[in-house]
Amino acid sequence: MVAPQKIFPIHPPNCPICAGWMVGDIVRKSSKMDDICRKSAIGFMVVRLDRFDLNLLVAFDILVEERNVTRAAKRLNLTQSAMSAALRRLRDAFADEILVQHGKKMIPTAAALSLAPEISAVVADLRGIIARGLSFDPAHSQRIFRIVASDYVTTVLIGPMLERMQKSAPGVRIEITLPRNDIHGRLEDGELDFIVAPERFLEGPHPRELLFEERHVVVGWSGNPMLQEPLTEDYYYSAGHVAVSVSRDGTFIENHLRENGDRRRIEIICAAFSQVAWMLPGTTRLALMHERLAKVMASRLPLRVVNAPIELPVMREMLQYHHARSADTGLIWFRDQLRDAAADRIV
Repeated sequence: MVAPQKIFPIHPPNCPICAGWMVGDIVRKSSKMDDICRKSAIGFMVVRLDRFDLNLLVAFDILVEERNVTRAAKRLNLTQSAMSAALRRLRDAFADEILVQHGKKMIPTAAALSLAPEISAVVADLRGIIARGLSFDPAHSQRIFRIVASDYVTTVLIGPMLERMQKSAPGVRIEITLPRNDIHGRLEDGELDFIVAPERFLEGPHPRELLFEERHVVVGWSGNPMLQEPLTEDYYYSAGHVAVSVSRDGTFIENHLRENGDRRRIEIICAAFSQVAWMLPGTTRLALMHERLAKVMASRLPLRVVNAPIELPVMREMLQYHHARSADTGLIWFRDQLRDAAADRIV
């Protein structure tokens, strides 16, 4: 048997009976290991675990993901020196460098990469266990719920939900993050509680459920001559349009149009869904908007909402959460609030 690099002996060094070694808490055994040697190995692991700071698993998870001590420290709200100290303790605990300097970059070792998925899962499970063990009373809770949602979802769903929560859960706080490329990794690591997004943008094996279905409509200035009579496909394509680009992944409707040979003349591109309506008054431009958002904005601005003259798919807005936290009473309560708010906002 070839011993891995930087090993800790379980039994006497080079034990002729078991020829076993430990890398961190992982035991490698040969077929010659007997019961006595196995008991020695198990005892050694128990002692090591008793002395092991489980917070180091969180540090390991973030360090391997970020591959940068400064960024990892920022994510964990630690000083750089504290993060460096955690890395030194991890190296001692696992008898491995974990991260090695390669030019200006830090690269995870092969051992660190092999352990990373298991440690990430353990960290997520521990967070779920801790959360489930805490009773949740919305009337007195100060808990922070972290959710990824677009400004559209915030306007038509979360905002109205907060009105009802003001009395039933006055101390509950919410952190809303706009969709970006790392959200699924953050959900996997337990940094996020929920993702609300169209079905096509969800990834991974975690539970998901339908919150509501949404269609897209055409919106323009109420004084737009094109909207004074039924909007035809020719009029629609002859107008200038306002579009939205919120990330590299695109948006549900923009992706659909692009995949089907978009013929619009785009004159303005907005960075948020809620910006679109403000680009329309006093102009002849048109825009495709979520129907719920369009109705909210039409109640505040001089806008007219009409059906699209082209065929468009229905969007399924989904809620996703980590499977390890399915039984978390606080998250169950919050899911119920989202479901109720979605039901109330059905167009």
